[in-house]
Amino acid sequence: MNQYTVIGFRVERAGPLALLQDAGRFGVRRLGVTQGGPADLHGWAWANRLAGNPWGTAALEVTFGGLALVAERDLTLAVAGADLGATLDGEPLPLWERVTCKEGQRLVFAAPANGLRAYLAVAGGFVAEPVLGSVACVVREGLGGFDGRGSRLAEGDRLTVGEPAPGAPSPAAAPAEARLDYRAPARLALLPGAQIGDFTGQSLFQAFNSAWRVDDRADRMGVRLTGPRLQCRIASLVSEGIGLGAVQVPPDGQPIALLNDRQTIGGYPRLGALTPLAASRLAQCLPGQEVRLVAGSSEQALAALRRFHGQLAQG
Repeated sequence: MNQYTVIGFRVERAGPLALLQDAGRFGVRRLGVTQGGPADLHGWAWANRLAGNPWGTAALEVTFGGLALVAERDLTLAVAGADLGATLDGEPLPLWERVTCKEGQRLVFAAPANGLRAYLAVAGGFVAEPVLGSVACVVREGLGGFDGRGSRLAEGDRLTVGEPAPGAPSPAAAPAEARLDYRAPARLALLPGAQIGDFTGQSLFQAFNSAWRVDDRADRMGVRLTGPRLQCRIASLVSEGIGLGAVQVPPDGQPIALLNDRQTIGGYPRLGALTPLAASRLAQCLPGQEVRLVAGSSEQALAALRRFHGQLAQG
């Protein structure tokens, strides 16, 4: 744990789901433990960049809003990702920008206006004791979080922050191209997987030429998509490892895109896997929102990830 820690915020109202997330928990899937980490890597990374934090620093993932925090000291912070109607002492809080918050001020997240998940980063990062090498909170497994209880924030929690990192100053605001409009139809890049040849030709055409809708059965574990019924010549497989973004197709023919809190193994056939940035984009989609799957290559996915990291580095 960071040796320099002070109380940064007191939780006045917890809201439905606010979780501490660093980059995630890796090297432990052999134990049946999933990775956790930010559902939207893009928003999380930009919030930390604007707050002046290095990669991997823990930030708050706020889903749906409803969170109210009171600052217990002066803080430098940034909110990126979804617009959840954030206000500071009743005034609209600028998103995708570095902001100063004074002791005693009240930071409130209301409800989704554009996207689903907002990321709150503070200079120095939020601090907690790591569990299996990470503070990422995975509620399903009861791991991580501010006090290690593996659950969402609760009223009365007092959130510790660390000492701001020395180094080059962070940008004051994210560039326009980084500020995504989550209301727009999402085009999700998908890398075809080992079982894609087992789907019927009609199903493959439908998979990549139909509009899918985000079902209300969606959480940090996975997102079900509704649309044409896909048919596969094999109903189940010997269970195998499941990576981020894996798109499984159960017997009902409706794909499920698996996210950060997914199970570690699974036996349904897979169309393939969403790229990390496509999985991040899907994590910002509200139920009923339209998405489309776009077949891509590993070279394209790697190039997109490099552009993302390059944009972060340049600010």
